[in-house]
Amino acid sequence: MALDRRKFIKLAGLAALVGMGGAGWELLRPGAIDAAQEKPNPRALKAKLWSMAIDMRKLTPELAAKAIEACREAHNIPLIPGKQEIKWIWMVPYENAFPETENPYADAVKHLEFPVLCNHCENPPCVRVCPTQATFKRPDGIVMMDMHRCIGCRFCMAACPYGSRSFNFRDPRPFIKKRNPNYPTRTKGVVEKCLFCNERIDQGKLPVCVEAAPEAFIFGDLADAGSPVRKALRHRFSLRRKPNLGTEPKVFYLI
Repeated sequence: MALDRRKFIKLAGLAALVGMGGAGWELLRPGAIDAAQEKPNPRALKAKLWSMAIDMRKLTPELAAKAIEACREAHNIPLIPGKQEIKWIWMVPYENAFPETENPYADAVKHLEFPVLCNHCENPPCVRVCPTQATFKRPDGIVMMDMHRCIGCRFCMAACPYGSRSFNFRDPRPFIKKRNPNYPTRTKGVVEKCLFCNERIDQGKLPVCVEAAPEAFIFGDLADAGSPVRKALRHRFSLRRKPNLGTEPKVFYLI
């Protein structure tokens, strides 16, 4: 029986992996190919559990817009209008950010708009439901997305209780306002989200939103009592989104 070219290549690749034994199958792990090609940067920032705190007393509309635009430009986030919008960080009213945090005395914050993003949960439901391991959690707590592995099933979007993921219903590249050649663009049919600027952390840099608006965005190791995040949480009251779900969000709002 004759084989077409596509089937032949697949069988040849499978045979090569089998021939390599365990090492071959190890290459199928999320991020394994990148790890094999790149040596760890000695300047990379390190933490046991990366976390972010946003100071709502200091966050002005101007600072929020600055952080959002910096994120958009750094990560080639397209400006697609309407319901097909791609969002990594965006602003929502208090009642949308905290629908289950009913506090009749929270007058000081109820009029504010809050920046929302992926919460990089300690127990991320998106990771559990992904059939291809396109979404996975790094040892330092960052919930990642491998766009090459994503098959567009959107299970992760259904599982995320925060609506923090966007799906590319169309080719996003024509909608990129200013393309950053140092960050990959996405294609139609994949999911994307905030990654805590993992590419910058691995280069020894802070997330771009923190760099753009350091007055309001605080980043650090939640496991380190001396980190900027822990110091801020020690002295301020904070909120997390939907904490009753047990996901343990790693984004805190200082109020």
